[in-house]
Amino acid sequence: MSDLSILIPARREMFLNRTIQDILDHAQGDTEVIAVIDGEERLEPEHTFRGGPEPEWRGQVTKQDDVTILRQGTVLARVVRLEQAIGQRAATNFACRMSDAKYVMKVDAHCSFDQGFDVKLLAGMQDDWTVVSIMRNLHAFDWVCPSGHRRYQGPSGPCAICGEPTMMDVVWRAKHSPQSKAYCFDAEPHFQYFAEFSKRPEGEGPLSETMSLQGSCWLLTRERYWALDISDEAFGSWGSQGIEVSVKTWLSGGRCMVNHNTWYSHLFRTQGSDFSFPYPISGNQVSHAKEQARKLFFESQWPGAVRPLSWLVERFWPVPGWTTEDRNRLRALPAQPQKEPSKGIVYYTDNRLAPEIMLACQRELLIPGLPITSVSLAPLKGFGRNIVLPEVRGVLTMFRQILAGLEASDAEIIFFAEHDVLYHPSHFEFTPPDAQQPQAVIWYNTNVWHVRSTDGHALYYEAKRTSQLCACRDVLVEHYRKRVARVETEGFSRRMGFEPGTHRRPERVDDLTSDTWQSPVSNIDIKHGRNLTPARWSPEQFRDQRNCRGWQEADGVPGWGAGPGWFTEVLRNEG
Repeated sequence: MSDLSILIPARREMFLNRTIQDILDHAQGDTEVIAVIDGEERLEPEHTFRGGPEPEWRGQVTKQDDVTILRQGTVLARVVRLEQAIGQRAATNFACRMSDAKYVMKVDAHCSFDQGFDVKLLAGMQDDWTVVSIMRNLHAFDWVCPSGHRRYQGPSGPCAICGEPTMMDVVWRAKHSPQSKAYCFDAEPHFQYFAEFSKRPEGEGPLSETMSLQGSCWLLTRERYWALDISDEAFGSWGSQGIEVSVKTWLSGGRCMVNHNTWYSHLFRTQGSDFSFPYPISGNQVSHAKEQARKLFFESQWPGAVRPLSWLVERFWPVPGWTTEDRNRLRALPAQPQKEPSKGIVYYTDNRLAPEIMLACQRELLIPGLPITSVSLAPLKGFGRNIVLPEVRGVLTMFRQILAGLEASDAEIIFFAEHDVLYHPSHFEFTPPDAQQPQAVIWYNTNVWHVRSTDGHALYYEAKRTSQLCACRDVLVEHYRKRVARVETEGFSRRMGFEPGTHRRPERVDDLTSDTWQSPVSNIDIKHGRNLTPARWSPEQFRDQRNCRGWQEADGVPGWGAGPGWFTEVLRNEG
C-alpha cells in the first residue's frame, strides 16, 4: 500500500505523459500515480513538435489489458483508458477507487512539481486537513518558426512576424511569478484569487489557511475523500470543484492549508481555439455547478456540515466579492440542512439511434451528475450502471426496460430519460412537492420542443410525455409491474396509453393522477425517423385538438440556438 495516490483525470491532454514523467522524476516518497484517460486520445489536436510532445519513458513499461503500468525506482504509475468519456469528477472517482493509499491528491494532466513535493506535503499533515502547495504558472511551450521567431504558448497558427508555419517547442518550466498562496470565492459563488489575504499576518508561511482552493491540485486522506463525497458527480462533469472541496473541508470541521515549503506549476489554457479547456465547455455546465454549490452551501443543504457557511466567510472577513448584506443573509439561514430526497435517472435505448445524436444526448445527460441506470438491448459501455435486455425492440420491451431500471435504482425520485432527448440541466432541479407524501402523483415537464433532425425545424405544444416524467420510485415500480403484467397477458392498446396518470379511460393501468411543471430552459425531443412513435407536424393530425394546445413553430429553441444550422451546431457542441 502506498502512502499517496496521485489521481489524474485526463481528456484530450497532449501533456499527460510529460506530467506523469515529471511526477516520477520528482516524487521521493511511497507515491503512486493513477491516471484515467477519459474516452479520448491524449493528443488533440495534432501539431508539429520540436523534439516531440512526450518524453521517452525512463522506467519499465508493461501492459495489462487497458492499463499501462510504468515503474521508475519506487514510484509506480498506472494509466487506464476508458472507451467512453464519463466526465472529470467521475474519472477522478474512478481513479480513487483504484487506490488503497492513506492519502490521495488530485492533479490536472498539465502540471510540473518541486523535488520531493510529496514528502514535503505530507510532513506535518493532519487527517482533517485538505492541503495544497504554492501554485506557479507552467511555461509549457512556445511556438517557433523556421526563422527563429518565438511566440509564448497559446493557440496554434503561423508566425505573427513573418507568416511562416510554427512548431511547438516544449519548454516545461515553472515560472517564479506569480506564486499563488490564497484563494476565496465571492457571493455568486465564483472562484477568486485572494492576494489580500496573503499580505495579512495569518496568510504568511510556512503553513497558512486558505478560504478556497484552485481545482487543479489538492490533497487529503482517502477516507475523507469518500466520507465528504469530495468529488460529487451531482455537480456535473466539472466546474466549482475548488469551491466544493474547500467548503466541504471547512464546514465538516476541517481546515484548508497551503504548504509554503513546496510548489507545483499549472498550465492555464484560457485563450480558446486549440488552447482551451479539454472538457466540453458550456454555459449550462457552469451555471449548473454554481447552482449546486449555492443549493448545498448557501442554502444549508449539505448534510455533512457542522459549521454554517457564514462562519467561514467571517473567518476570512473581509472577502472580495462579499458585501455586509451578503454576509447578513448567510447569518439568517438555518444551520441544519433540510434533507432532500435522492434523485436518479433511468435511461433506456434500443441501440438503433444515430451515434452523433445518441452521444450528444448522453453527454448532456451527464452534466447534472445524477446516478444513471441505463437499460439497453445491447451492451452500453461507460454510461451509468448498464443492464442489457436481449429482446426485440417494441412497446412491451420498452416497458420492461423501464421496470428493470426502476428496480435496479436506489434513488427516491426518478427522472425518465430517453436516448433521443437533449435534457437541459435545469430539468433535473425539479423536486416533486409531494415527494414525501404516500399519494404522490406523476409529474411531467411540459417545456419541451420537438426538433426535426434533418433541418432543425422546431415545434412546441403542451403535452404530457413519458420522456419528461418525474415521480417517486416506489410509485413507479408498482405501476410498471402492473403495466408489464397487463401487456404480457392482454397485449398493448393505445387506449391504455403510454403516460401513467394522464387519463381516466377504463383501460388505464391504475388510478394514479398527474400534474405538470416547466423547467427554466426547454428540453429537445429529437425527431429522426426512427422514433418508436411517429412525429406529428400539423394540428390536423390530432383527432382531439385539446392534445396540441399552445402550438408554436420556429427555426430554433430558446436557450439552445436559432437560425440556419443551429441544430447541427448543438449536436457538434454536445457531442
